[in-house]
Amino acid sequence: MRHGKKVNHLGRKSAHRKAMLANMACSLIEHKRINTTVAKAKALKQFVEPLITRSKAENNQSAEKGTHNRRIAFKNLRDKYAVNELFSVVSEKVADRPGGYTRIIKLGNRLGDNADMAMIELVDFNELYNAGKPKKKSTRRSRRGGKTSNAEATKVEEAEVKEPVADEADPEVEAKPEAESQPENEVKKEDDSKE
Repeated sequence: MRHGKKVNHLGRKSAHRKAMLANMACSLIEHKRINTTVAKAKALKQFVEPLITRSKAENNQSAEKGTHNRRIAFKNLRDKYAVNELFSVVSEKVADRPGGYTRIIKLGNRLGDNADMAMIELVDFNELYNAGKPKKKSTRRSRRGGKTSNAEATKVEEAEVKEPVADEADPEVEAKPEAESQPENEVKKEDDSKE
């Protein structure tokens, strides 16, 4: 019986499996999406998401913990260029996302062996899915009542004072059409005199 055994061995020994997941994770970080089988994509999701969380945490922690997180990521990825990309570009892009950094999209079956294929991608780097969604504003929520401050109250009063001034400008605007209509009358009088 295999009760409680959650690791998918993917038909490989442990060293081969770890090397394969490290290579796939580096490719995912570099290219932002890769095509693979569904089983490998699910295994990769479990492998790479904790590393992305560690890269995010570096910005909020001290230098010692940031170095520690980089060393753990390097132990798993085994590629310093992928670690650098992860901690610079990817961590900035996913900074406000609370998990769920990757998406698996099933593509159908492979022609050669009929294996279920999938595309795994980093969610924040897909412009097509994120185009229609407005960016969330990072506002602080408060449960207190909405009292206006003195500065806001004075701005409201100044806006009310300026409105009557705008009404005084209206007679000047009305005077301009009258001035324009006078030349038309003069043109009509000249036409009458010619007859």
